[in-house]
Amino acid sequence: MNHLNDAIDMIVVGTSQGGFEALKIILAPLPTDFKIPILVVRHQAPDSDDYIIKSLARTTPLKIAYAQNGQVPEPGGVYLAPPDRHLLLGIDKRILLSQDKPVLFSRPAIDPLFQTAAAVFGSHLAAVVLTGANSDGAEGVKKVKAKGGLVIVQDPDSAEARAMPEAALISVTVDHTIWLDQIGPFLWSLNRD
Repeated sequence: MNHLNDAIDMIVVGTSQGGFEALKIILAPLPTDFKIPILVVRHQAPDSDDYIIKSLARTTPLKIAYAQNGQVPEPGGVYLAPPDRHLLLGIDKRILLSQDKPVLFSRPAIDPLFQTAAAVFGSHLAAVVLTGANSDGAEGVKKVKAKGGLVIVQDPDSAEARAMPEAALISVTVDHTIWLDQIGPFLWSLNRD
């Protein structure tokens, strides 16, 4: 159980179908002084270009980039898994990019990020599951909950694809089920605690 006095030091986000629009909506309200790094896995084709980075950069004042191997996530930075790489967190809190086999047919996949981040940040982690058409993330949120982290799931009624948020809701007792346009303000509230 996440205790109210546990500050959130890392936010991890997983999404698939409909995720591009969902990310724009949740990042838009976050202010320039947002302090918590955000790591994002969005299912994408191996040959994707950087259009998503450029487009998201127009919707938020936060710094957005593809994650780099060995990088230490900075406060207020948004780091997306690059195409065809799993995004993981090492024990030293550095980003690790991996070409391990796909998980649920996806590379990048959400579960490896959630699982490695939970191992590092424990009760200081918030995990967000957004719209998507498979069950990726459901195993990851189990690990987040087991380590005392906070689990936030997009209300399936506000998702372009319900399967991923529904799988997370079945997998664990989540802390918050939130309508898509309220997730950004909720994350901002974590920043101010």
